[in-house]
Amino acid sequence: MSAQPARAYLGIGEVLARLRPEFPDVSVSKIRFLESEGLIEPARSPSRYRKFDEADVERLRYILTAQRDQYLPLRVIKERLLPPDGGASPAVGVTGTESGSFSRRELLAAAEIDENQLAELETFGLVRRVGRVYGPDALQAASAAAVLGRYGVEARHLRAFRAAVEREMSLIEQVVAPTLRQRNPEAIQQAGRTAREIAAVTMRLHGALVEAALAEAGFRADGLAGPTTGYGTPAGGARA
Repeated sequence: MSAQPARAYLGIGEVLARLRPEFPDVSVSKIRFLESEGLIEPARSPSRYRKFDEADVERLRYILTAQRDQYLPLRVIKERLLPPDGGASPAVGVTGTESGSFSRRELLAAAEIDENQLAELETFGLVRRVGRVYGPDALQAASAAAVLGRYGVEARHLRAFRAAVEREMSLIEQVVAPTLRQRNPEAIQQAGRTAREIAAVTMRLHGALVEAALAEAGFRADGLAGPTTGYGTPAGGARA
């Protein structure tokens, strides 16, 4: 009888290399946290190093996708997962009726920030709680602030974003105010649709203005181009 082939295992560094093309922010600490929460259970070598198989990698991919795309809290993801040794992970993309709320601990883990960073974001109005929990918008804001923090941008530097949003909301409220004054369910629903449509347009306008400003400053899609003229040509003419 031939011997069974040895089972192929991956180290945590190899797992990160597999996942980072799709999830650039995944880290050793994130994987360890998911393990401590019981969502994954990698095998251990005699020297206690973690050993991951293909099922573990797919399980991690499911968890990270559910967090990123559906903003699901870990407790909901855990409920949907089979036990770590119970077979293949469920197909990604299953949806539910959960509200996508996060406890403070879940938000810290998902955004990969610490208590001090979250406290600063709350102080400057960039992250807000709804009762005792945080919504998907809080995760998006905290995650964005975490990425900006790697470039040295602090929460206090982001106050201008909060102020800009408040000005935009004032404009939206002025536009929908006549509809809201009708005080009937249909008018309220129409006002909500109009508000979201205007918000989407203002976000596109913001993106276009940022792109224009970057071009004027000489920052093109392929990198720094140096000072430019008003027509996007590097100052001093084209290079030979």
